[in-house]
Amino acid sequence: MNLTLTGHHLDITPSLRDYVTTKLNRLSRHFDQVIGINVVLSVEKLIQRAEATVHISGNDLFVQTQDSDMYAAIDSLASKLDRKIVRHKEKVNEHRVNSKNQPVE
Repeated sequence: MNLTLTGHHLDITPSLRDYVTTKLNRLSRHFDQVIGINVVLSVEKLIQRAEATVHISGNDLFVQTQDSDMYAAIDSLASKLDRKIVRHKEKVNEHRVNSKNQPVE
């Protein structure tokens, strides 16, 4: 899994990089076909924004969060990505099951 971390109006410190890496490592527990993740952290006045694009086989998933604290924004980003990947995995597995149960004509 390739992780690209970018900061807009923000310096990416080693502690911030480690925090993002540990939070996003749990995504591979649910879905092991994650190719890469692009994360953009930005600051606009009092709003801390975190965006992520996850490249998986056959699809790209995008999530955006904002909060007054950057660490809280990263936490909510990780949980939203986790739910979105689980939902995508269920959709793919359901499609496979339904295609196997179709009668052949």
